[in-house]
Amino acid sequence: MKKIIKRWLKKLYVKSAIWLAKKSNYKSSHVDENVRICSTICRKLINNPDSKFLIAPISGKRYIKNSKLGLFVILDGGKISVTNHVYHYDVVLNFKEWERLSRMYDNRTERERLTYENEITSQIEYSLSTILTKIKHNEPVTSE
Repeated sequence: MKKIIKRWLKKLYVKSAIWLAKKSNYKSSHVDENVRICSTICRKLINNPDSKFLIAPISGKRYIKNSKLGLFVILDGGKISVTNHVYHYDVVLNFKEWERLSRMYDNRTERERLTYENEITSQIEYSLSTILTKIKHNEPVTSE
């Protein structure tokens, strides 16, 4: 009998979680115009090749700076701050938009990190096997 009650409670929990997810998605489909414009600005800046990115590891803030366009954007826990020398806007995003923007930002910074790593590793002259053979033959490992 306990198993039947536990199983019934689990089904009830799953059904209610699905219902709440659908209900929250319905509310998020009616997004405010400022949220839509601000998230579009962020997406354009993330995809812009002139943008520079910075992540603060302790606070979790994400920064986008585009000197060519004169924009500075801070993404901080569901809030976006768009700053210029003339104006400053703070817009609070819903959970779905925040997840989308943070995922886009993280993917872009991850791509840049991979290009940096590839650039660094492409400049390596010796592999471990050549270093080992040079050590075995008592040859210097420095490049000349």
